[in-house]
Amino acid sequence: MTTTASGPSTAPALPSADPGADPGADPGAGSERHARLTGIALMCGSGLSCQFGAATATLAFPALGPVGVVAIRQWVAGAVLLTVGRPRFATFTWRQWWPVLSLAAVFATMNLSLYIAIDRVGLGLAIALEFLGPLAVALASSRRAIDLACGLAAGGAVAVLTRPQPTTDYAGIGLGLLAATCWAGYILLNRIIGKRLPGAQGPAAAAGLSAIFYVPVGIWVLSSHTLTYRAVGYAAVAGVLSSAIPFVADILALKRVPAGFFGVFMSVNPVLAALIGLLLLGQPLQWQEWLAIVAIVSANAVSAGTAARSASAHGPGRSSPAAPGRSAAGPPVAALGRPARSASTELRARPAGAAPSGPPRVKE
Repeated sequence: MTTTASGPSTAPALPSADPGADPGADPGAGSERHARLTGIALMCGSGLSCQFGAATATLAFPALGPVGVVAIRQWVAGAVLLTVGRPRFATFTWRQWWPVLSLAAVFATMNLSLYIAIDRVGLGLAIALEFLGPLAVALASSRRAIDLACGLAAGGAVAVLTRPQPTTDYAGIGLGLLAATCWAGYILLNRIIGKRLPGAQGPAAAAGLSAIFYVPVGIWVLSSHTLTYRAVGYAAVAGVLSSAIPFVADILALKRVPAGFFGVFMSVNPVLAALIGLLLLGQPLQWQEWLAIVAIVSANAVSAGTAARSASAHGPGRSSPAAPGRSAAGPPVAALGRPARSASTELRARPAGAAPSGPPRVKE
């Protein structure tokens, strides 16, 4: 307190600083770190939900077939998300409608192309091909050598973990690449939707439209199968676990992490599938698979850590070249919700006619 000749100053005292606080710490760093950790937790939850949902879906394959299961999943996911998101269709502008319509087409195409690819070229190759979608987003979004290295390391490890086999079935390969394209589009479209529509209105609207697309296909397919309450129940549960929950979780996650990191982090889905097979089915992993898991986890850890340091180095109010799509005001706009499929989970689904044996792991 300063004094004058006439006595002590009457100016109000300033609040004292927190003695435990770091005087050089950036106030925004803590909130950004919390947002990043929350995003990672949401992505992990999304992946686990997808994996368990895909395992449940396989139990309905013998009775409904892949197309029938996908149809029921789309219907259930659409109903759930429309109830939760409550999109106000009448207020949508064309600037909001076109990404929603595009995402609905992605939802309707992704799972079906993936399941048929699995049936034609095998589980491992279909998974490896589909992962090219998020990997491409990660590599295209990178601005530093370390980001490229993390993406390529994760991609190589996924190939080791899934062990794709060569094939001359070009139609199956094309379907796998179509699924990859859908996954990449899913990420990018949700970023746009997250910026232009509040809450879960965008994904809810897209899921509802996708469910409508499947009405004629589902009726045609299901009319040729003998429906059972058990099979329909399995497909419905899969719709919630592999579609509705991941949609919302991914939207929230992409509001907290860059799209490039999201793309790299999708490599953990084959890891989750392998671990579920190990823990629930007692399916052992070989040493090459353990090395692949370590490589994937390490690549994601490095990617997350370097992205955080890059953001901190640029400081608030300055955009980071390593995180395209981020604004000076905060984390990247987002949204993305993984499509009606748990990408690498559903990948693990057995083709129609396969005997259900519980949740299969990535390598059969």
